[in-house]
Amino acid sequence: MDVEKFFVAPDLPIRDAIRQLDETAKKILMVVNDGKLKGVITDGDIRRWILQNKDLAMPVHLIMNQSPIVIKEGEVSEALKIMREKQIEGLPIVKDDGQVLDIVFWNELQPDKKRILRKKKTPVVIMAGGKGSRLYPYTKIIPKPLIPIGDTPIVERIMNQLISYGFTEFYLTVNYRKELIKAYFNGDRRYDLHFVDEKEPLGTAGSLTLVKDQITGSFFVSNCDILVDVNYAKLLLYHKKSRNQITVVTAMKNYEIPYGVISLDENGCIHSMSEKPKYEFLVSTGLYVLEKDILKYIPLDSPFDMPDLIRLCMKNGEKVGAYPVMDSTWLDMGEFSEMRKMAERMKL
Repeated sequence: MDVEKFFVAPDLPIRDAIRQLDETAKKILMVVNDGKLKGVITDGDIRRWILQNKDLAMPVHLIMNQSPIVIKEGEVSEALKIMREKQIEGLPIVKDDGQVLDIVFWNELQPDKKRILRKKKTPVVIMAGGKGSRLYPYTKIIPKPLIPIGDTPIVERIMNQLISYGFTEFYLTVNYRKELIKAYFNGDRRYDLHFVDEKEPLGTAGSLTLVKDQITGSFFVSNCDILVDVNYAKLLLYHKKSRNQITVVTAMKNYEIPYGVISLDENGCIHSMSEKPKYEFLVSTGLYVLEKDILKYIPLDSPFDMPDLIRLCMKNGEKVGAYPVMDSTWLDMGEFSEMRKMAERMKL
C-alpha cells in the first residue's frame, strides 16, 4: 500500500482534505510533518466542522485529533482487537519517534468479518415504486430496484447494508412492475419484508402514509437507487440526540468551473473575475431518518415528494437536520454513467 496517499500537511485546506478522503475512500487521513504523525482527521471530524457551517478554506490542523490511537511496529497482531474495542476503522503504525510506517484498516485485515449485532426495531422504508425513467430502456423490461449492480440487485444491496447494522424490518413501496419485485423475493426468508402497494404513483414521500399504522417512532427512508456507506446505527443515534424530526443524509459535492467566471456591475462593466473557481455544495443523497409525527403533513392519496415534505416541516417550525458524508461514500444508480461507476466500485 502507498501509505503516503493518506498523508496531509497540517496547513492543507479542509476542502482539499475532503477531496483526498474521496479519492482514498477510507474515511481517515494522517496529518504528517517531516514524516512524523501530528494527528488524524476522519470523516466525522469534517462532518462536525461542516455542521458548524465553518470555512472549508481553514487548515486541517484545526480539526485533527492531536492524540490519535496508534500502534507500534511489531504490534500489528493487536490491531483488530484495538479497532474493535475503540470502534475505529483505521490505525496508523508508527515508530517510537512518531515516524509513520503504514496504516491498517479493519476491512482489509478481516474483509469477510460479519457484524454480529442484536436486531433493532427501527424499520426501513424503501421507495421502490418509480418507473426509473432515467434508466430507460432497461426499466422498460426490468424494474429499477432489480437492476443488478454486479451480481446483486440494487435494492438487495441496500437491505444487506442495513442488516449488517442490525436493521432487519423492511417496507418496500411498489407500483411499477411490482409483480416482478414480489416474485424475486418470494420465499426468501433472509428478510423481514413487507410490500406496500401503491394503487397510483404517490411520489417519493406520498406512499409513507400507507405505512403510518405500522410505524411507531423513528424510521429510515431510502430511495431504491442509491447506496450510502454510512454507519446506520450512528446515523440513527445522531438523529435522536439532535431531536430532529427529519435528518437528511447529505454528500459534499465539489465543482470546479473550468473557465474564468465574470461578474458585472449595474453598468455592464466587469466588476470582478475569478479564474476556475471551486465550489462546494451539500446535496441530498436520497437517504433520510424521519419521525412518525411528521407523517401528518403528507396528504392522503396524492403525489407528494420528499422535498415538499421537508419544506413543509421547516415552514411549520419542525427541526430538520443534515448528516454530511463524503461524496465517495454515496453511489447513485440514477443514470447510465453512474450505474457503471457503481458496478466498478462494487468490484473493489
